[in-house]
Amino acid sequence: MLEARPFDIPRFLGRQPLFSAIEPVALERLAASCQLRRLERGAMVFHVGDPCENFWITVVGQVRLYVIAPNGNEKVIELIGPGGSFAEALMFLGKPCLVNAQALADTTLLSVPRQAVLDELEADPKFAMRMLAGLSRRLHGLVADVQAYALQSGIQRVIGYLLRGAGDEEAELVVSLPVSKATLASRLSLTPEYFSRVLRELEDGGLIRVDRRDIHILDPQQLANYQAG
Repeated sequence: MLEARPFDIPRFLGRQPLFSAIEPVALERLAASCQLRRLERGAMVFHVGDPCENFWITVVGQVRLYVIAPNGNEKVIELIGPGGSFAEALMFLGKPCLVNAQALADTTLLSVPRQAVLDELEADPKFAMRMLAGLSRRLHGLVADVQAYALQSGIQRVIGYLLRGAGDEEAELVVSLPVSKATLASRLSLTPEYFSRVLRELEDGGLIRVDRRDIHILDPQQLANYQAG
């Protein structure tokens, strides 16, 4: 019987954009402080109010960041898939977590301690620049979300999500939803019922075909024009 190979943390870190320019010896030093954490579907990574002493990188699985409104409704802030990181900004603030984080599937995470990151920031200006760039990208994405919620209709948000990776292709393409429709609806600040109505409208119009979590976009350009209209 073949034994499972141990997870190579330095190699994994070196493949992440944030750490790709770090010298091997620094990766080894940073990796020595990291820990793997395996979570079953539905398990919590952290809750609002928990101390935030590290940030996380998703190795396998999916994590949702969300808050709960006073009326009990949940709002998904972000979905973090393999290779994605989260809680960097919270870690630097030195304050309790502002959101909840939950595994949406059986998930493996790598925790990177704050002190280890601070040590590398002091030692390597390139790492500091990459960390700032990563935080800036996250902020830019959140600002884009706010703009979309304020300026776009619900159907425009759905179509924008479906076409986010389409480029200039004119041929049919398939978008596989990484999470449930209800979770994605919350991410787009829509109710599940409205999200389903939009999909039915687009399907009835011959623009898409829905096969469970697979959305077949029959004509990306026509769908984009529908959005503009």
